[in-house]
Amino acid sequence: MRHEIAWRFRTAVRLLPRPSENLLQMASDQHLIISVHDSVESLASLRPEWDALLDEYPLSTTFSTYEWLVPWWHAFGANDSLLVLALRDASSTLVGLAPLAVTHRRAVRLPFRVLRFLGDGSHDSDNLDMPVRPGYEDVFSRSLLDWMKQNRNLWDICELNTLPANSAIGKTLRNQLELRRWGWVTSTHPQTVVELADTWEAHLKGISSKERGKIGLRARRLEKKYPVQIRRCSEEAEIGLMLTSLYELHGKNWNQKGLPGTLHSAARRQFYSELASLLLSQRRLEFWVLEINGKIVAAQFGLRHKTTVFSLQEGFDPDFASDSVGYVLRSHVLKELIAKKVRRYDFLGGNDDSKIRWGGELRHYLNLHFARPVSRGSLYLKLKSIGGQAKDWLRCHLPAGVWKGLKSAAGKRVNG
Repeated sequence: MRHEIAWRFRTAVRLLPRPSENLLQMASDQHLIISVHDSVESLASLRPEWDALLDEYPLSTTFSTYEWLVPWWHAFGANDSLLVLALRDASSTLVGLAPLAVTHRRAVRLPFRVLRFLGDGSHDSDNLDMPVRPGYEDVFSRSLLDWMKQNRNLWDICELNTLPANSAIGKTLRNQLELRRWGWVTSTHPQTVVELADTWEAHLKGISSKERGKIGLRARRLEKKYPVQIRRCSEEAEIGLMLTSLYELHGKNWNQKGLPGTLHSAARRQFYSELASLLLSQRRLEFWVLEINGKIVAAQFGLRHKTTVFSLQEGFDPDFASDSVGYVLRSHVLKELIAKKVRRYDFLGGNDDSKIRWGGELRHYLNLHFARPVSRGSLYLKLKSIGGQAKDWLRCHLPAGVWKGLKSAAGKRVNG
């Protein structure tokens, strides 16, 4: 993981006292006014303007929509405090949105209030961002940091994880943090994206000849061996059965490795159910299954936003692994999506070879963490940064066997 660090500290570092909680302060900068939405009910009233803002934001994704974030909050937000900031101009037009929440964490034996993206913390969300109308990026960032300074009694550390690498706000926030001499640190996380061609034939030409041969051969072999049906979820009544199949297939693969997987969680299942229903009602659910003799043996759960489809989860029956049912389903889905004018297939986080072979390009997300100067948050980030640099140095300079032994010993201390 690559780190970029910019720190500005005074000579003497001290901890700021924690001021008493008071009413949220309003902040304005060049006619931008910030209002706070701290309940799901208030977010519902914001929804039409929210949708209009995303239509104008060129980097909008499913992960910044009401349909993603509100079901996520219902499932995972019980221990956090909602803090969504709406920024408006002089005519009261919504020009930017900061979908945030506050969670509590202990580190170095101290309690910290962490301000982070709504949707972060459960390892479900990628591409989290702050949508803003083009031309308002600088004033948005200034207004946001002014508000955060005025309301410092609400937070100690701000963690903005999985920002798109080209996020407009990610860039302008870093510029403002540097100007204000706030402590900040960035890191990156890999993602894999497939840019789709205009036609299926053109897309096949863009991947290796070896992979092209597999696509047709495996589909023909499967159809010759079994009665095969591939279909997309199109009715509300199908969601429950298809999700249950996805959970079972996903779990079956992980159980073979001696692991539980990630879809056994009751909260995650609640989230997926509400999310699927909302997306289906807007024809933005790309939930596909492959059936053999009427039994679902492969499933892929995707989310469509404009001309992009995000591949969220998948599973296949390991009893049919030799028949490449997941591979055949993927090729069919990609062909159908290209015909429907989808131009990007996003595998989200990770850089597995299984993603690259479909024509995937390796990219990255940006993680931006920062805190006010001369505060307990900035001290914590400084200590964490020093620890990370020390770990990187040891990894690079110690023999592989010694480094592995140190990691194993550390793990035993934590588990013990």
